[in-house]
Amino acid sequence: MGIHRDQERKAGSQAGRLFMKKWIAFASLLASALLALGQDRLQFFPVERELVLKRVQAVPQKNESRAESIKGLFAEAGCANSVSEQKLTHSKYSNIICRLPGESDETIIVGAHYDKVAEGTGAIDNWTGAALLSSLYESLAKTERRHTFLFIAFCEEETGLAGSEFYVSHMTKEDVARTVAMVNMDTLGLSSTKIWVHRADKSLVQALRAVAVALKLPASEVDVEEVGTTDSESFAPKHIPRITIHSVTQQTFAILHTRRDTLKELHPEEYYDTYRLLSAYLVYLDQLPQPPAGKK
Repeated sequence: MGIHRDQERKAGSQAGRLFMKKWIAFASLLASALLALGQDRLQFFPVERELVLKRVQAVPQKNESRAESIKGLFAEAGCANSVSEQKLTHSKYSNIICRLPGESDETIIVGAHYDKVAEGTGAIDNWTGAALLSSLYESLAKTERRHTFLFIAFCEEETGLAGSEFYVSHMTKEDVARTVAMVNMDTLGLSSTKIWVHRADKSLVQALRAVAVALKLPASEVDVEEVGTTDSESFAPKHIPRITIHSVTQQTFAILHTRRDTLKELHPEEYYDTYRLLSAYLVYLDQLPQPPAGKK
């Protein structure tokens, strides 16, 4: 998580506001339906706890090693033939992208940065998020999907969101139009699941809360714009609906960017609960109605 003051983004266009108004209404109806049906009707296939924890426990100490490890984790999860690298201009680092095709080219982006600062091991910020990408891919690959999913490990978040901003700057108008959501993971496992609500789209927050209630898993609000920023904010100027999932609290914030950022701070059960919640959440988002014409 980039710890510095966030800059205010420009307000959305009229078309973007119309899209959100319509999609919020859709999400509200479907959230009620999910709660009425119960979790047995939400079919998802989480990876076993032992494997998810194994993937997060092998923490590379250098950003170059992290990039290679991410590619290895994607390959282990079955994404070896669908991985690409987007090299940043004037940088030795790349965004690593794993594509999981669906029935349509309507796209949901799932992202997490893999780089770390010099202090500490960066186990929490943000190997916890980066290592989870492969497990989420693996669980989604077992389902029939309406949407195409892009699992993106962003580089250079800690240097000012450079990797995600580079990615967004190279999106075509068609790419933007077909991207219905960006789900970001940053700094997991310090506590139970937290949502950066103030900067998230209401429809995405409402959907996550509905899934959390259905699975009887915690998901609470902790906003972080007063202390930092994260890759989801790079998508705001394009009016792409976004949400960031984290685990930071007032008590745990002091761990970040220090020598205390090690695996000793990870709460394995809460980390795995966040993974389970996100696995079901992505399936649920995939089942939402297609975005209304107002977005385009």
